[in-house]
Amino acid sequence: MNVNPAWFITGTDTGIGKTTVAVALLDALKQHGTTAVGLKPVASGCLWEEGVWVNEDVRLLHAHSHLPLTITEINPYAFEVAMAPHLAAAALGEVIAFAKIKTAFESLRTRAAVVIEGAGGFLVPLGPEGSVADCCSLLQVPIILVVGMRLGCLNHALLTVEAIQNRSLTLMGWVANRMDPHMTAFEENLATLKDAIAAPCLGVVPYGAPTTESRTWLNLEPLLK
Repeated sequence: MNVNPAWFITGTDTGIGKTTVAVALLDALKQHGTTAVGLKPVASGCLWEEGVWVNEDVRLLHAHSHLPLTITEINPYAFEVAMAPHLAAAALGEVIAFAKIKTAFESLRTRAAVVIEGAGGFLVPLGPEGSVADCCSLLQVPIILVVGMRLGCLNHALLTVEAIQNRSLTLMGWVANRMDPHMTAFEENLATLKDAIAAPCLGVVPYGAPTTESRTWLNLEPLLK
């Protein structure tokens, strides 16, 4: 069975820029000549469209994937209400099953490289089977961490890195997303993270960079070694 590369994109919080990085990676891989698809195992905050629940992040991943896939192929679990995934599932009497996520991932990976976008931050609960971190342990793919550059980011980033290391997972690299254009000592904070995190910084997302036009800042080379 052909096994293509895959990466899991997590973040220091929700709304931190994971989709921006995922789309940039998909576009960069296409430019490199690598067929890739997006996968968002769990999404909440969806709208009902043509018989399926559709999340805006999933829509972007679908649009930038390089193969003709259905929404449900790249998003096994979709919930209407924007809340923590385990609560959204419980409200409907559902349980997020990791086996279903793994099956979706393995199916896609036989056809293309897979860019997986997590839900919220690294330790967000998904239900009785565990958290996003536990899902990463199951899938066993390298992780890319998105750090929202704003006050408090040093603590959030280093705690997440420690949590990844404590699970013996591979942090392939990290991305700094400039969320606050007026952040005090931005360059100094960036330098602190570069010194403290052993994995390479894959790029800095400029403030306000359009999600669909941001691949120029991404350094793809460390991911393809």
